[in-house]
Amino acid sequence: MYEDDGIVKPVKGRNPPDPKSIALMVSSRTDFDCLCNLIDIKDDQSRVLHYSKFCSPKNSGYNFSITGPFAGAPYAVMLLEALAVWGASKIIFYGWCGAVSNSVKIGDIIVATSAFVDEGTSKHYGYDEVSGNGVALPSFDLTETIKSLLRQSGIHFHEGPVWSTDAIYRETPEKVAYYKEKNVLGVEMEISAIYSAAKFRNVEVAGILVVSDEISTLKWKPGFRDDRFRKSRAAVCEALIKICQSL
Repeated sequence: MYEDDGIVKPVKGRNPPDPKSIALMVSSRTDFDCLCNLIDIKDDQSRVLHYSKFCSPKNSGYNFSITGPFAGAPYAVMLLEALAVWGASKIIFYGWCGAVSNSVKIGDIIVATSAFVDEGTSKHYGYDEVSGNGVALPSFDLTETIKSLLRQSGIHFHEGPVWSTDAIYRETPEKVAYYKEKNVLGVEMEISAIYSAAKFRNVEVAGILVVSDEISTLKWKPGFRDDRFRKSRAAVCEALIKICQSL
């Protein structure tokens, strides 16, 4: 854990909510709404968190909160900072990604065991791009637990590194080739920063992604309306509830 020498520090505020010990960070609005519907969260159980929503079920049978939607590393870390200072000790990130590896296709599920840093937030949380190996890491124990519980639910997934970038319209052929050589599975915008900030704040974190599109052939193949993409997202939402309840 690094020294927090920031002048402005995250604070609980006058009326902090209960984030539970486990928090889900869900990047897409449709998946956020799906999870809220699955556990019957009403409007009066949510509050504004920056430009997103924070929901903590009143039903004592659920041991987790949900935050989303959001996009981009800086904003995702703002949300993580709030969850951490409120008391969340385990955070699971759930989002979408583009396929970089030829072995990964639309609708596939990825557990991100590391994330190559190509965003600007991680360096402010102790990530050393000079002496480091270029990757940010999740909690090993939480990641292994999630993988085990996904297998128990009969959900097939890939596991391996992803690439986090600030610029989704600058995924060039040269960069794709570079990250393919690093055995990267997919590309998205937040995970490396979330992993870096969570380590800085001494919070366990892990990440799950569903493949929404492909750039592995150097031609963009969108799959946002693909039936397999929709079914995989629904399966992950249901699995996440079981995972949280098992932690």
